[in-house]
Amino acid sequence: MWQLKKAYYRSFQKIMKYAMFIFDWSEPELLEGPGAVKRLPALIKSKGINKVLVVTDKGLMGLHLLDSLFATLDEAGVEYVVYDGTQPNPTIDNIEDARTLYITNNCEAVVAFGGGSPMDCAKAAAARVTNPKTSVRKMRGTLRVFHKPAILFAVPTTAGTGSETTVAAVVSDPSTHEKNAINDPKLRPKYAVLDPELTVGLPPHITSTTGMDALTHAVEAYIGKSNVHSTELYAEKAVKMIFENLEKAYANGKDITARDHMLKASFYAGMAFTRAYVGYVHAIGHNLGGMYGIPHGLAMSVILPYVLDYYGKTAWFRLARLAEISGVCTKGSDEEKAKAFIQAIRDMNARMNIPDGFEQIKEEDLPVLVERALKEANPLYPVPKIMDKKDCEAVIRRLMK
Repeated sequence: MWQLKKAYYRSFQKIMKYAMFIFDWSEPELLEGPGAVKRLPALIKSKGINKVLVVTDKGLMGLHLLDSLFATLDEAGVEYVVYDGTQPNPTIDNIEDARTLYITNNCEAVVAFGGGSPMDCAKAAAARVTNPKTSVRKMRGTLRVFHKPAILFAVPTTAGTGSETTVAAVVSDPSTHEKNAINDPKLRPKYAVLDPELTVGLPPHITSTTGMDALTHAVEAYIGKSNVHSTELYAEKAVKMIFENLEKAYANGKDITARDHMLKASFYAGMAFTRAYVGYVHAIGHNLGGMYGIPHGLAMSVILPYVLDYYGKTAWFRLARLAEISGVCTKGSDEEKAKAFIQAIRDMNARMNIPDGFEQIKEEDLPVLVERALKEANPLYPVPKIMDKKDCEAVIRRLMK
């Protein structure tokens, strides 16, 4: 029975890989460089848009990070309404509240400003605006956004999620403690702003964990079975840039060059995984986030080396290539280079004070965590090696501290 299941999973993944060729994979139109966010209102106005909903969170509002955007929106004659109620793991209620604000104020587009949470909230809210009969719960899964969402401009303030170029929005359901993804090419923003000045004030621990989130995106896309030539190149660029710049940005948050390179790396990693998918790191991490509120970037940072250990020889060839590209290890067998790469991830985590496990995980929650992680991953994620329940539980147990 298990062999039949695995055969079905692989067949499904192969079909999905080739089905992806029918979709439009055009990159978002970019505004780049220091101060780029100040050019966004002119772009919005040039599209004939006169009123926007800005989706962000209270933390960014408190830091006055949006002040320059608001000032230039006023100068350009673009009205705006602000939704700043986004929680760290955006909920269905967050999405509905943002949608209501958009409709009652007759907005014409959405500006997502922040990290992954405001991005996900904005994407889902934009989809709900144009899909009033499809609830958030019904959108969860793949290709369930039936009508094109409201126009979305994405302004990332962290270098990690790559949400400004991805087709996914992750939503939490507090009633069930689940965290699920909405996956649909229609969710992909058409416009994005990569302004490194917006990331200069990030605390070191946010810099480190969001950066490792970007690394996870690139690595999971690269070692999976749904790569095409373009996603391989994006993943390789991202990995190289992250190894060269993440610890620089962590050590000196004002290093504008490192910040700029990390934003680009996050964007490239997003370009890679939005078509080539992720894997069990995300499946397990989403559910630890849903169950315990563990921040997504932190979950990715901690889980990544354990899942790579699990893949073993099925991922050695690909990981060896990444070891060479990143400069971690250029000599030895594929196994030696792959293991050196995994160890380099652990070492980088340690240098940036990222823990190697979680105290929150409870024994009694394991069956639910395993079931939900595998439900998310199988059959969709084209991983190097397919997990069963025992495999998944064994990996999660290694995360328990």
